Amino acid sequence: MEQMLTAKNIIKKYGKKTVLDNVCMNIQKGDIYGFIGKNGAGKTTFMRVILSLTYPQSGEVKLFGDKTIKEVGLKVGSLIEAPGFYKNLTAKENLKRFSLLYGADDLKIDEILKWVGLSNTGNKKAKDFSLGMRQRLGIAIALLGDPELLLLDEPINGLDPEGIKEIRDLILRLNKERNITILISSHLLDELAKVVTRYGIINNGRMVEEISSEELHEKCKKKLLIEVDDTKKAKTIISDIVSEKNINIISKHEIEVTSQIEKATNINLALVESGLKVSAIYPNSDSLEEYFMKRIGE
Repeated sequence: MEQMLTAKNIIKKYGKKTVLDNVCMNIQKGDIYGFIGKNGAGKTTFMRVILSLTYPQSGEVKLFGDKTIKEVGLKVGSLIEAPGFYKNLTAKENLKRFSLLYGADDLKIDEILKWVGLSNTGNKKAKDFSLGMRQRLGIAIALLGDPELLLLDEPINGLDPEGIKEIRDLILRLNKERNITILISSHLLDELAKVVTRYGIINNGRMVEEISSEELHEKCKKKLLIEVDDTKKAKTIISDIVSEKNINIISKHEIEVTSQIEKATNINLALVESGLKVSAIYPNSDSLEEYFMKRIGE
């Protein structure tokens, strides 16, 4: 799979404060990469490093294999922090102004406005746009250069449910229909889970984990927890009902069963008939938020 972004050991300091501490990231072509972290974790600073808007003390970022941001130019689009535009101009007038930098014609501008859902705003000035419309205008500007990689910094922060859905649907369409790889930062985990194919979890400037959505789903799926007086004997008994690879002893008196939890009644009966004392048996699962909080140690 083609690497769209590879960051190695990025260290960024402001004075004595280390904002990014040996951050590594790998984004493959076609990913919608969710960059998760609390406010102040280092997400925006990292994106600014990618775009050479700020420079790290050490480490390197390579794009599209082995190129720098200067070499790839317009292949990387971005919406970092608040979108910048001319408040007294319409959506189309804004794109015309920015097209002087990107070389886009009216036909392309009309196409982009249709893509982001702003083709019917007419003479309405950008200053009168809703927050969701402003975010979509910012994304439209970022699309003028036909980017293959798009960086979006907290694009759904502060939006109402309708605005969130509009941005979410746009991200999915850009990824699937225009084959744009997307790096999106947010702390709204449940919303990210609806679009993301891969996650990077950052905390206090350190990358805690990179994990695919499939791997995360596997880790957060329902499990059966059993509290019993003899876990070794219990594991042997349960292995007659469930494959041993799906049985884990997690503490002195706790066993975790990660598949066929619908067989809880059979498992409980087998344990009791073997003379074991079962003090509790119950299904359990982590939400995305619970998993995230555990990974950052809270």
